[in-house]
Amino acid sequence: MTRAFTPANKLSSAERAQVIATANCEEFKQLTPHQIVPRLAERGEYLASESTFYRILKAENQLAHRHASQPPRQVSKPKALSATAPNQLYSWDITYLTTAVKGQFFYLYLFMDIFSRKIVGWQVYMEENSAYAADVIRDICRREGITEGQVILHSDNGSPMKGATMLATLQQLGVMPSLSRPSVSNDNPYSEALFKTLKYRPEYPLQPFSTLSEARAWVTDFVAWYNLEHRHSSIHFVTPARWSKEIRNWEWQAEVFLNPDKPSAQPANCTTNSIH
Repeated sequence: MTRAFTPANKLSSAERAQVIATANCEEFKQLTPHQIVPRLAERGEYLASESTFYRILKAENQLAHRHASQPPRQVSKPKALSATAPNQLYSWDITYLTTAVKGQFFYLYLFMDIFSRKIVGWQVYMEENSAYAADVIRDICRREGITEGQVILHSDNGSPMKGATMLATLQQLGVMPSLSRPSVSNDNPYSEALFKTLKYRPEYPLQPFSTLSEARAWVTDFVAWYNLEHRHSSIHFVTPARWSKEIRNWEWQAEVFLNPDKPSAQPANCTTNSIH
């Protein structure tokens, strides 16, 4: 029988115990072997190589998480939402508009009704700010006659979206907030598609906006075109303004969905519509 080869430099049980004790001491318990070994070397101490540290800690199930921050966690997708009529489900986001000053931008706040695809409110500001967003949604609710509990407002996870002023305003208005997962743009596809339409319009300026007034004037024209003239493929080539009123083919589109759980969860007689 062939005897198992034992490396001459194999650590003894006592040396392995010292490696484990060192890795778990107060000074090093939040560090990885990649950080521990150089620190020991600076003191002229050598217990084991970096790979040996990793191997020993792996054998002891101590490599899962070795620093002070919270372990990564799986974030589930937002709750599936749907709308069967206008003014039930809104989506909003902020996009950059380039300016004549390099490194500076104007910020377009744009709110849309997901059912009708109508832009229900917008404004251009010189910065991202939760208070500005609160002003826009307050104006929308007043103009559209939104009552408490009527609308869900979905957005990305940025600071203006979940800022204290914005959330307090939504609570006062009775508007229910819904947030995308951090850094996941697919959770807010309607706003993303709207911004793409805006920036790929032939009329989108080739040159940066010189002033805030100039940017606001261009967006005014875009919103008028989008709501009153643009025949949207997802609403049977009707304009958003007409679809939000009396002109609807209810048999063709009875319900729209945002972040549906799975196709089978939708009613059999409904079609998930594209967002172009």
